[in-house]
Amino acid sequence: MPDKRKHRGSNPQDNELFSGENIPLLQQGSADYSLLLTKNYPQKASLKLVGDKFALTDRQRLAIMRSCCSNQDREFRIARQVQQPAGEMVIIDGYNVLITIEAAMSGAFIFIGRDGCFRDLAGLHGTYRKVSETIPAIKLIDESLKELKTGGVEWLLDKPVSNSGRLKKIIETETGREVKLFDNPDGELKRSDKIVVSSDSIVLAGCKRWFNLASYIITNKQLNAKIIDLSR
Repeated sequence: MPDKRKHRGSNPQDNELFSGENIPLLQQGSADYSLLLTKNYPQKASLKLVGDKFALTDRQRLAIMRSCCSNQDREFRIARQVQQPAGEMVIIDGYNVLITIEAAMSGAFIFIGRDGCFRDLAGLHGTYRKVSETIPAIKLIDESLKELKTGGVEWLLDKPVSNSGRLKKIIETETGREVKLFDNPDGELKRSDKIVVSSDSIVLAGCKRWFNLASYIITNKQLNAKIIDLSR
C-alpha cells in the first residue's frame, strides 16, 4: 500500500502516549536508562529492562532511546558543541535536520534529549517522501542559517535513500546551496573540519564540532511542535 501521508511524524496514538501521567513515567524511564548507559550496560538490554519496568510501548521506548545517553557521551558532545557559527562553514546532515523540522512544523511530538538536541520519532525506512512541510522547512532552515550569519553551507544526503536525487534538486532550487549525495554521509560528517549540523548520536560521537540548529529553530520560531523535555 503506498504511503499517502501528507505530514511528517504524525501518529494518532501519540497524543495519548505522550501526555498526562505518561510524561513522568517517560522522564523516570529516561533517567534509569541513562544511568544504565553511564554504567556501561548494553543499550538493547537496558532499554528492554526499563521499558518492561514501566510497561512502555515501542514508540515510547523509541522516544527514550533517541533522547538518552550516558554521562560520558553527554559531556563529550557538549564539549564539542559550537554556540555561535557566525562566519563559519557549516555542513548539514540533510535528512536528519530536515525531517526534524518537518515534524515540528506538522505539530508532531519533539523530544529534548540529555545533550540538548531536539529529536523526532519519524523514520525514513529507505525512502524519502516529500510532504506538505518539506519546502517550508527547507526555506526555514536556510533563513535561520542566514540569520546566524554562517559562512558557506553544504547539504549532505544519503544516496542510497530513494528520492534523494529529487530532494537534492528541490533544496538547490529553493536555497541555491550546494547539495552532495554520499553513500555514507556519516563518515563525511565525522571527517569534516566544518561545523556539522546534526542531532544524530552516531555523528555527534565522532564529529569535531557541531551546532544544534534544530534546537535553535524550534526554540526561536513559532512552530506547532509538541515538546517533551526528557533532558533531566
